[in-house]
Amino acid sequence: MLGTPYNNIQDMDKNNLSSGLEDYIEAIYIADINKTQLKGAQLARNLNISRASVSEALAKLASRGLINYESYGNITLTDTGRKEAVNVYHKHNILKEFFEKILFVSPNEAEDIGCKIEHVISKNILVKIRQYTLYCERHPEIIENFNKENL
Repeated sequence: MLGTPYNNIQDMDKNNLSSGLEDYIEAIYIADINKTQLKGAQLARNLNISRASVSEALAKLASRGLINYESYGNITLTDTGRKEAVNVYHKHNILKEFFEKILFVSPNEAEDIGCKIEHVISKNILVKIRQYTLYCERHPEIIENFNKENL
């Protein structure tokens, strides 16, 4: 079961980040939780995006006070940036878990579609998806019946 407390979902407010900036901040957060130092060039490789695009996005994130960044230096999250990144990361993982565990979507497809939906899903729907996932985990017969009927 995913360790995202229900409370964290309720605290997710609509930030004003574009889906692209959300992808950047999530990638920075993942590097941070993996204790990996991250520079712009590596971020560009990780996201398969041009270095110029990364530099522009990092400047936007820095101007919003979400990251600490100087050209060719390590990228780190500010406290505010970490909160935003955690929200994006949790949304992504809630969706990925739902697609994999409840709908039996392959991990690769669940990852891909979770990343796309995380940018547009409302807090209300995300809460309902999380509640349903938890309900199904407490009642495995629902998943077993779905699995038997649909696979």
